[in-house]
Amino acid sequence: MTTTALPSETAMRRMATTDSTPTNSTNISPIDSPRSSPSSTSLSSLASEDAVQTKRQLQEPAQLVDSYGNKFEIPDYTIGDIHKAIPKHCFERSAATGLYYVARDMVSLATVFYLANRLITPENIPSTPLRAGLWAVYTFVQGLFGTGLWVLAHECGHQSFSPSKVLNDTVGWICHSLLLVPYFSWKISHGKHHKATGHMERDMVFVPKTREEYASRVGKMVHELNELTEETPLATAFHLFYQQLGGWPVYLMANVTGHNKHGGQRNGRGEGYKNGFFGGVNHFDPRSPLYDAKDSHLILLSDLGLLIVGTALYQIGKNFGWANLLVWYILPYLWVNHWLVAITFLQHTDPSLPHYSPTSWTYTRGAAATIDREFGFIGRQLFHGIIETHVLHHYVSTIPFYHADEASDAIKVVMGKHYRADTRGGPLGFLKALFTNMHTCHWVETLPGTEGENAGVYFFRNRNGKNLSPKVLQPGQKA
Repeated sequence: MTTTALPSETAMRRMATTDSTPTNSTNISPIDSPRSSPSSTSLSSLASEDAVQTKRQLQEPAQLVDSYGNKFEIPDYTIGDIHKAIPKHCFERSAATGLYYVARDMVSLATVFYLANRLITPENIPSTPLRAGLWAVYTFVQGLFGTGLWVLAHECGHQSFSPSKVLNDTVGWICHSLLLVPYFSWKISHGKHHKATGHMERDMVFVPKTREEYASRVGKMVHELNELTEETPLATAFHLFYQQLGGWPVYLMANVTGHNKHGGQRNGRGEGYKNGFFGGVNHFDPRSPLYDAKDSHLILLSDLGLLIVGTALYQIGKNFGWANLLVWYILPYLWVNHWLVAITFLQHTDPSLPHYSPTSWTYTRGAAATIDREFGFIGRQLFHGIIETHVLHHYVSTIPFYHADEASDAIKVVMGKHYRADTRGGPLGFLKALFTNMHTCHWVETLPGTEGENAGVYFFRNRNGKNLSPKVLQPGQKA
């Protein structure tokens, strides 16, 4: 599978100043001259022509290019075109198939737990370092299977698990609660994310910082961003570590990376609320502006699931030891969080992806502002293809994962050049992209000189001199 998110060497090449004076005048033919009249050969006439051409170029609206410098065009197809292209059987959901995969993942988790506790013991393995290493492998493997179960609960939230809403929500509530995820609360906010993907003011997750917001974060003026010194790889690594370790729980508790424009919420529920700890925007409070009043009972039901599982974990730690609880559950849980954040971050963050202002956004355009990647056996078998078929998932989220590859191939024909994928390097390329995109996607800004709908299209920029450079602004000039 080839990538459509590769940087263009030609586009990325810096514009060099060249001498337009011919080295050999005998190579010029009469048709090369600006005009056929004799006066066109005068220096004043040539200068006049150059001035007119330069003025015309300055007046023409700028063309859109992504952060790599590749030409970008706003998608021109409709959601109806997408639906028509997908074979009808791809929409069929099977409760039996869904339950089989849930059972498979749960049996895998139980089997690994049983074998580890039977085999990784001082009697069988006297070496403490070796036992520690094997238990570390245990936490990693359980994190993979746990992530698979998380994905299946996510399918339930989209009603792609089975034709039965009751079964979907029951299985989803159980599976997500086991992973300390507030099922209904996240289902509702995630549904809003799907309805506003790529929207700068209404998207619910990984909304990029504007130039102004990024400048405020680093304590600089807006016009100084293009002059900042390069962020060190160590600083990027620290930001990445923080995101991967704490990004998911902080998102649930404080809506970090979600939009922060809650004042427009219906019935005034968002007035006075803001993202951050103690700002009132979270996934646990029925009064949170993320929800409507009618959702309150579902938020409480989600909290009840967390309370039940939290109580069970407390009893396990109390009766079997907190060190055992750490290894058995908490460390695998952190691995699940890592994979969840990595997957979501890389689905929506890439130099090739646009974001849209409210006036330029449409559902079809926003759904195309995502990207597929490749994670090999783990991605396709253990993670149920959530990495490899995410573009399709944003267009038709009710298609079950076992039909997603076929449906993805079908919509690629419709999307054409608008389909984004980066499969370079497989699993290693996926992991490398975590650092690369953290290093190159700092904020978004529009392109200078764009007009109409194009003026509402944002692309990533950074302070590290990677890809296209940020706008050069004068003091007091707005981005």
